[in-house]
Amino acid sequence: MTRQQPAFSRSLSLLDLIMLGFGAVFGSGWLFAASHVAAIAGPASILSWLAGGIAVLLLGLVYCELAAALPEAGGMIRYPAYAHGPLLGGLLGFITVIAYSSLISIEIIAARQYAGSWFPALTANKAGDATLLGWMAQFVVLLGMLRLNISGVKTFALFNNIITVFKFIVPVLVTVMLLLHLRAANFTTWGFAPFGQQSIEAAVSVGGIIFAYLGLTPIIAVASEVDNPQRTIPIALTLSVLLATLVYILLQVAFIGSVPTDLLAARGWSGIDRVLPLPFHDIALVLGLGWLGSAVVIDAVISPTGTGNIYMGSTARIIYAWSRSGTFLPWFAHLDSRHHVPRRATFLTFGLCVFWMLPFPSWEALIGVVSSALIMSYAFAPVAAAALRRSAPDLHRPFRVSCMRVLGPVSFMIASLIVFWSGWHTLSWLLSVQLAFGLVYLGVQGFRDMAAMRENLRSSAWVLVYFMGMLVLSATGSLGGYDIVPRPFDDMAVALFAAVIFVWGERTAHRDMKLPSTPTDAGVVEDIRAIIANEPTVST
Repeated sequence: MTRQQPAFSRSLSLLDLIMLGFGAVFGSGWLFAASHVAAIAGPASILSWLAGGIAVLLLGLVYCELAAALPEAGGMIRYPAYAHGPLLGGLLGFITVIAYSSLISIEIIAARQYAGSWFPALTANKAGDATLLGWMAQFVVLLGMLRLNISGVKTFALFNNIITVFKFIVPVLVTVMLLLHLRAANFTTWGFAPFGQQSIEAAVSVGGIIFAYLGLTPIIAVASEVDNPQRTIPIALTLSVLLATLVYILLQVAFIGSVPTDLLAARGWSGIDRVLPLPFHDIALVLGLGWLGSAVVIDAVISPTGTGNIYMGSTARIIYAWSRSGTFLPWFAHLDSRHHVPRRATFLTFGLCVFWMLPFPSWEALIGVVSSALIMSYAFAPVAAAALRRSAPDLHRPFRVSCMRVLGPVSFMIASLIVFWSGWHTLSWLLSVQLAFGLVYLGVQGFRDMAAMRENLRSSAWVLVYFMGMLVLSATGSLGGYDIVPRPFDDMAVALFAAVIFVWGERTAHRDMKLPSTPTDAGVVEDIRAIIANEPTVST
């Protein structure tokens, strides 16, 4: 008889989950992205926010079906692993941990950059790079987040709910005050889309819009700790995205309309992010609203820190799920016996966050890479959902997405386009690293178990071909590539390629699919008994 770890505690309510989703969405994105995307797309950046919201909502609906059927810790890793085997689970574990751990660092960096408006000694230059004192301040904040995340999920949720209320009040206040200074001419005088359609697409991917929206996965990451997940998760996911989309669009309209004309006279919207690097703080001061600028600075320290804290908990649960899938070190698949949290994975997350902050980067320096990695971690969910529909038709699905035959491929195509819009400079190494990881994994597995390697290759070859194809399309496309395929034909080629890959992935599910028999964490029936008895389980 061997003693097994305790189960996750199912103690998060619908309100907790909505607060978690909205709190994850509203971090540093709203504080920096407004001027950044305006400099890329001008007033048409409003359309970029709408497009980003639609894309994330489509992906969110797919996750609703998966999370309601299989409410598990770190579900975004486990769903693809169930559908297509450990190779895809390992690949997603790798890229998601990179994305999430670096995202935590971005949020802390954002808080420090805004705090630099009051404490200049924290920031070294106009680019927002940290001084040694600024880096030490970031480190201390990370330590506080580490302490909070190893204290139990209820303590974590209470802290997040308090922070999220404040995070909602300040953006609404900013929107109302800036709309009172609206200049309608700002939307047309320098052109609504002065930099063309390409700029609208680029703003979605590298302008920080997708980064700002992607707050869905913290909800999925804690799915095994949610009360009545089959009902709670779909409601929380949908409301979080819809509410965030509305607030983001209103904020962008308020920013575009309230920029003083004299700041646009020389160069129009080009370079407005350098004129107003801390957009809502700076424009409040320009308009003589000093008290509003102070409120923004306070929120700018609190909001990103709260979001970073959410993602520290989510990253730890992803590492836990990655370990449970068998493609990462099993030592991290352990829950603390007192607080029922993945303590070891949380400490690893802390170490990764410190690593990402070592070069002293600014928010803008990391945002493109992290956005691409984040959307890639989402992109394979539609393929997994479609494959499970074909291979596990009897799986109980409390929330079943209508028109999956259309929604599945369309959402995968949209996600692929957003990845493509990141540009060759980012994808050349991001996709290459992923491809190399997959090939090394297959090589090691082939050395240990040739039959298992062949089945993994059969069920996941489409992923490797997808990475190779996206590399070729990016290299030959117009977004930093060699412009062999001009616009809009490069976009059309990506969409067609993604559709073919989707059909391939849908039809090649893993033959040795091991789904949970009930909607529990990893299908371990002993976990249910542990929840009822509130004691550790025992297995043979």
